[in-house]
Amino acid sequence: MDEQDVLQHLLDLENRAAALVNDAQAEADRRLSEGEKENRARYDEVYSTEVAELEASYAQNIATVKADYSSQLEAYLESLRSISLDKAAFSSLAEKLLFKASE
Repeated sequence: MDEQDVLQHLLDLENRAAALVNDAQAEADRRLSEGEKENRARYDEVYSTEVAELEASYAQNIATVKADYSSQLEAYLESLRSISLDKAAFSSLAEKLLFKASE
């Protein structure tokens, strides 16, 4: 019977060791899961902030480009308006070129 008690004691120890290993694995899994959730939350926060900053910068750049385009277009249109037309000189040149080409 003494051997049976020793064997039973060893089996009990093995069962307790297995339970401890299972508990430790469950705790490790819980901690990993919690750490992943925290890291994901931090990532999402940083990502959202970065995206918002980039979108604001993009919108500002677009507004600047549009304003520059508008001012350049207006300057070009003003330069076109300031050009004086000499219809007589144009007609004379066109006649010379057309008649010269037909000769």
